[in-house]
Amino acid sequence: MGNLGYLINTDAGSLSMITLTTPLAQILSQPIQDPVAVFLIIMGMMLIAPLVFERIKLPGIVGLILAGVIIGPHGIGLLARDNTIILLGTIGLLFLMFLAGLETSLDDLKLNAKSAFCFGLLTFLFPMILGTVAMMGLGYSVLASILVASCFASHTLLALPILNRLGIMRASSVTATLGGTLITNVLALLVLAVVVKAHGGDLTLEFWLFLIPALTIYTLASLWGVPKIGRWFFRKFGHDEGAEFTFVVATLLVASYVAQLIEIEPIIGAFLAGIALTPIIPNLSPLMNRIQFIGNTLFIPFFLISVGMLIDPLILIKEPKSLLVAVVMIVAESISKYAAAWVSGKVFGWPFPEKMLVFGLSLAQAASTLAAITVAYNIELVDELTVNGIIAMILFSCIASPWIVTRWGKLVKPEQKLDSDNQQSWSERVLVPVANPSTEDNLLQLAILLVKKSKGTLLPLNVISDKSGKISAATKSKQNRLLSVAEQIAHAATVKVESIARIDAAISRGIVRSATERNATLIICGWKGYSTYQENFFGSVIDQIMRRSPVPILITRFPQPLENTERVFMVFNQGEIGSWEFQQTLEITKAIAQQIKAKLHLLVLVTDSLNVDLNLSSFGLSKDTPVQQMQGNFIMKVSRMLKTNDLLLLTPGSHQNQAFGFSRSGLVEPETIVRTHPDVATIVVHFPKLS
Repeated sequence: MGNLGYLINTDAGSLSMITLTTPLAQILSQPIQDPVAVFLIIMGMMLIAPLVFERIKLPGIVGLILAGVIIGPHGIGLLARDNTIILLGTIGLLFLMFLAGLETSLDDLKLNAKSAFCFGLLTFLFPMILGTVAMMGLGYSVLASILVASCFASHTLLALPILNRLGIMRASSVTATLGGTLITNVLALLVLAVVVKAHGGDLTLEFWLFLIPALTIYTLASLWGVPKIGRWFFRKFGHDEGAEFTFVVATLLVASYVAQLIEIEPIIGAFLAGIALTPIIPNLSPLMNRIQFIGNTLFIPFFLISVGMLIDPLILIKEPKSLLVAVVMIVAESISKYAAAWVSGKVFGWPFPEKMLVFGLSLAQAASTLAAITVAYNIELVDELTVNGIIAMILFSCIASPWIVTRWGKLVKPEQKLDSDNQQSWSERVLVPVANPSTEDNLLQLAILLVKKSKGTLLPLNVISDKSGKISAATKSKQNRLLSVAEQIAHAATVKVESIARIDAAISRGIVRSATERNATLIICGWKGYSTYQENFFGSVIDQIMRRSPVPILITRFPQPLENTERVFMVFNQGEIGSWEFQQTLEITKAIAQQIKAKLHLLVLVTDSLNVDLNLSSFGLSKDTPVQQMQGNFIMKVSRMLKTNDLLLLTPGSHQNQAFGFSRSGLVEPETIVRTHPDVATIVVHFPKLS
């Protein structure tokens, strides 16, 4: 038990010490060891610190770091930085880099490859040059100066959660920074490995022969193999939400551990794992929501608090000389990082707020810096004075980085926005008839992608027909189960939901009436992909909905999970270009492709000329969007292009608008396409005919 001492007066007038042994005394005299109490204190800090600091206009991230300083061994000593804190902090760091990878689109990296490579190279070279010169000026050896400079070159994306909150993760300057972070961190860690080997006299040809091939094979295997395995797993076990999340976390940890086995920092493996999984996890999906929620509310705050527990603010008083070292480090790092951001921004035309945003993102030093300087200290390449200076630099950068990103990030506009209220109204209230448990998930996932983007409302509907007489209890129970599952999926994705249970004489009539009564703006229906002879003659439920619906309809068929889609083909008629329907359909198609991170292809059906002028920029498309013009037998030509993980979207002008069985125009037959490619997902767009 701990003790608490008090001085009191005795009868003789002298002072005597009384020792009290109490639970409170134990808490105040030594770090808390009880697991429940430790977790309670940390969760309390996670709750209180961000709220307090955001109230005084400072980023919550700073509050978490300073909370770690206060409760840590260099503060009041309430908690020790023991193995549990280190473990959870390490997982938080990996999650931080993993989320950065998930937000990094390979397509965006390709579009911004030049800026990412340029910034990554500059933010590595400038700190290396300036840092080496500055440290040698303080009397450091060449190897020690190079290693400390490599600490300046690397950086941790500490302020990344702020970008998510501001909605600017897809800005070109941010994408360049994410790609540049990968480049500079890899180069800095390679410098660390080389310097350590050189200091120990082990810089041999065998080292180079192992490192370069191992790094190359690992990178290629991660970017190629992880998506393949992920698609297979989601296809086999995509119905189990818990298994999906566990697979993602396991992939993160395996990639990080393998990176460590080949002497690469685990954070590089986490970042690559995120990049590899980003094509198969839609941005607004429930799975992505769970990953971000667990990471941003639990593991990443653990990491920030653990970083704060490393910082000793009294170092500058204990070691006066460390003040000079710290100032030199802070100035050298700040100037070199700003110079890299400014030069890159000047070359690629970033406005001043984006230059400051890039500077703020690349300023923060934490994990990789601490890892590098710890390794250097353990092999006696640098002394404790250097470690103290590095920690002071970390404290400064961890406070300055979130403040700069928050201050200037607010002035950066998101890159993509919908242009008008009409376009937003398409997904404002989306009605989804659910009747088949095996197809319900994909229909709801598509609806959630559209609804969440516009902050609209999901309307799951189940209609029971009472045409045959009394409705059984089993039928009502099935209706409740279907709607309950829909509500759970919507809540998991943090989407507004209004379930509709309806009884009507006809299924189609119940759907149309519900759409009218609930002010639906879009209907998403499932389709089996073929028509029976009876449906061809009398018309199917979908045919009846198409004839009566007052709002647009997406008629969908998903043989594979939606997140497995790699390419989206939008097929439209030459005469549709420029019409309101075409613009609406294109917006929906772009939204789907963007959220599921698939490549968008445009197929134009022409009748008279193969020289259709399509101004891609006027429709918000990049100049490298593939556009192919087709004439003649469309089905035969598209058959050569479609693959298993493709999504084919047919606009109103490209398909037969009556029954899905007989084609009178001979242009495009959705049912024929589905029979030719049963593994290809299909969406047929229908607009109501105005009277």
